Amino acid sequence: MKRPKFSQADGERASDEWGCNCGPGAIAAIMLLTLDEVRPHMGDFERKRYTNPTLMFETLDRLRAAGVCRSWRVGPKLWPAYGLVRIQWEGPWMEPGVPMRARYRHTHWVGAATVNDRIGVFDINALNNGSGWSRVEDWSTILVPWLIKECVPRGNGKWQITHAIDVVLPEGAS
Repeated sequence: MKRPKFSQADGERASDEWGCNCGPGAIAAIMLLTLDEVRPHMGDFERKRYTNPTLMFETLDRLRAAGVCRSWRVGPKLWPAYGLVRIQWEGPWMEPGVPMRARYRHTHWVGAATVNDRIGVFDINALNNGSGWSRVEDWSTILVPWLIKECVPRGNGKWQITHAIDVVLPEGAS
């Protein structure tokens, strides 16, 4: 897992300047780019301030990510070998009859990489650890409870993967 080309200070500046959050952060980390390099490829992100799956695929196309899986694996905890993962926080918005768009307000993008059968998770909210990468076990038991408490106050503590997108970097990416 390569260290991202941006720091916590870069993330805070990008957040203040153009609303950067988990979507652009996960893309930049996985594509080995800075946040400012990702920014012009984010379509209408700056107007709406979120990255839905359609925008994620469009951004990956604009970045010329090679071999992006056009479909996604859905399941309780399926992770790509190297790529992007959309997390759905669970709560009252998941109840039957609640409009689907209500669920979209409670999602989160992370990067993922599997090395020697161990899953690593990149979360822009973990940049204070230096790299933003942590073992999936630490991410799910330490960072996730904090995120839910701070950012998803009505969340019930559960989460699921809605999209696991395999990404192959363009030739020459480093």
